[in-house]
Amino acid sequence: MNVSAPTPLVELLGACWTAHASVTAATWNVGGTHAGFTLGDGTLVLASGEWEGGPQLKAHETRGVELIKATAPPPPLARFAIHDGASLGLAADADGGFLSAGDDGRLVQMDIDGNVRQLIAQHGRRIDHVAVSRSGVRAYASGALVRLIGAMESELTLPASSTALMFAPTAQRLAIAHAGGVTLWDTRAATSRLFACAGSPRAIAWSPDGRYLVAGTEGNALHGWRLPDGDDIELGGYALQPGSLSFSADGRVLVTSGGPRAVCWRFDPPDADDRPRECGVAGSAPVSVVACHPSLSLIAVGYRSGAVLLCQPGGADVLFVRANGGAAISALAWAPDGGRLAYGTEAGEIALVYLPHALFRISGSH
Repeated sequence: MNVSAPTPLVELLGACWTAHASVTAATWNVGGTHAGFTLGDGTLVLASGEWEGGPQLKAHETRGVELIKATAPPPPLARFAIHDGASLGLAADADGGFLSAGDDGRLVQMDIDGNVRQLIAQHGRRIDHVAVSRSGVRAYASGALVRLIGAMESELTLPASSTALMFAPTAQRLAIAHAGGVTLWDTRAATSRLFACAGSPRAIAWSPDGRYLVAGTEGNALHGWRLPDGDDIELGGYALQPGSLSFSADGRVLVTSGGPRAVCWRFDPPDADDRPRECGVAGSAPVSVVACHPSLSLIAVGYRSGAVLLCQPGGADVLFVRANGGAAISALAWAPDGGRLAYGTEAGEIALVYLPHALFRISGSH
């Protein structure tokens, strides 16, 4: 990375804290008021998205926008020890708080005030993943067993242990990655179907319209399926396994890790003969996490070198959020309104960066 880059946005529009344990996941609650971070020591950390006296961008007559520096420190983190061991999965709960899964075999629900309720406790078996649908259906995976809890109680046994879990954005379909492919579970009809691929996929992503399901595979490639007709899609050429996948808000681009820059594939529709476009800059270490903005054509890219930048699909222009140096970026999450970005590192650094849309209009990112 270029160490002479302009002042990183986190130093101008952000707040940073130290958590003293590796950040394993990050997400925002459905209301966008708090960002939640799970840590390797079993802690769930909440950062308030509201910062009274925080930095602001104000319209200026001649210079576009003017930075108004913070007049008060950011609110402190709220820390809650909820697992006896590492936190393995995190999801925003439909009730407004968070669900956290742990290697202590517990699935817990916590609201933004820190009130904790144990939903599942199983001795000797860790809970690997948790997911919540838009309508509030909750699911968790423990080894090869996947269960729905709450109003819909059901379970499914997989051919192998789960490696990822994600509900479709448009229906009650649950995609579960495991060795040999992805099982698609229709939770309403109580039916399932295996979509086979080589190896053991470690990451999955749904297109916003639910038509495409894509997995990052051990063969340093993507394997996807067009669900209306079941056609397979093979996209390869990666140096590393693409372990982070994110669709653009309009569904036309799939962005992944797996190389020195973020890799962007056209998905309108996808074509195996297409060549991917890269965006951002090549770092001294590969990309670790990608996250597409919820409404703009904008990507947050985190690197194993510790850098975070913003870019557009296939574009070369970047905005630096965090400079190169330090521990790898392990989590990125946009607030639902796209006005704030949360990130965490393997060394326990936590940050929220305030990114109003006016900033992108001035920088040329529409």
